[in-house]
Amino acid sequence: MANRFKKKVAVITGAAQGIGKRVAEKMAKEKGTLVLVDRSELVHEVAKELSGKVEVLSLTADLEKFADCKRVMEAAVEKFGRIDILINNVGGTIWTKPFEHYDEDEIESEVRRSLFPTLWCCRAALPYMQEQGQGAIVNVSSIATRGVNRVPYGAAKGGVNALTACLAFENAERGIRVNATAPGATEAPPRLIPRNTKEQSEQEKLWYKQIYTQSIDSSLMKRYGTLDEQADPILFLASDDSAYITGTIVPVGGGDLG
Repeated sequence: MANRFKKKVAVITGAAQGIGKRVAEKMAKEKGTLVLVDRSELVHEVAKELSGKVEVLSLTADLEKFADCKRVMEAAVEKFGRIDILINNVGGTIWTKPFEHYDEDEIESEVRRSLFPTLWCCRAALPYMQEQGQGAIVNVSSIATRGVNRVPYGAAKGGVNALTACLAFENAERGIRVNATAPGATEAPPRLIPRNTKEQSEQEKLWYKQIYTQSIDSSLMKRYGTLDEQADPILFLASDDSAYITGTIVPVGGGDLG
């Protein structure tokens, strides 16, 4: 398994921290050529750490905008000549509260954050993969499609699941596989770039605690997962080890099926 990604060009979004960064680190160990994308300048530091091991291109972009997604894919092909793998990792809950407490603009922001980067990146990368006659797309969804205090986020990730299945139907005969993982609650270092910079009220802290409680209760293993436990299924689906798997959403939540 040491060289599963040798001569493979992989675009990894949300690569500055968390699951995306761990995927990049582990793919570098397996000789992948990496295009790391994030809205944060921190992505360049990750690229610098990995540049001695493999070829790396790092880009900052607002992937909620199709023009930026298109620019990223164009840069990847200009630099490396192809895109073999796309890992769509951008997304995440911005607010945590019962649905009736969400404002209109908050609902729209949640959907833009957790659906559109995946939608736009797939649209931007697919023409290159179709021309090549091969490719693997791995979308990062969420167990939160069934859960409390994150309705807009859950709806957005439900859209990611539907997108995954529909694209798999359309592209299987073109040699392109499309799958997703659905991470459950995951232990990770504190976010370097918080999704929501506003300090939580006591009520908001209580609502967030309800998410923690529900996540543990729903997991058969009664614990949070690790970054490695989330990254490894993503790498499996991106690799040729999963050559006969497409249109599948793999729950990675310790038994919580989402």
